[in-house]
Amino acid sequence: MKTLHTAYRVSDLAASLAFYTALGYTLVGRVDVGDGASLTVLKFPHEDVVTLELVHRPADGPVDVGTGFSHLVVQVDDLAGTVEALIRAGLWPGPVEQPAGPGGPQTSWLTDPDGYRIELVQWPPGHADGITAADFG
Repeated sequence: MKTLHTAYRVSDLAASLAFYTALGYTLVGRVDVGDGASLTVLKFPHEDVVTLELVHRPADGPVDVGTGFSHLVVQVDDLAGTVEALIRAGLWPGPVEQPAGPGGPQTSWLTDPDGYRIELVQWPPGHADGITAADFG
């Protein structure tokens, strides 16, 4: 088994598409599911498959992210450059942080139009993509 993609319900599809395409996602396709609802699927250009689905159901009213969801993590190669590019695109990422100290990953946070939090992470040179068992001992 493996995780395929994350799906978020969004309040304003146009605003969410603008946000996620500014972040670097590309539109793969859209499926209308009736009653004004749709599923819009995205991926980063280097990915082979869809990794994000935007679920738009206007009849359900505004999105309430609630307290159960924490965040989505997006890996980047150059965090400082990514933060600068996002600011130029009109997004507001937070400052670059090093939560594990100078030898660990660098992170920056931003929030999408519905309040979903996104952690941008740049791993140190030689680190695997993502967290592995090696990070724990």
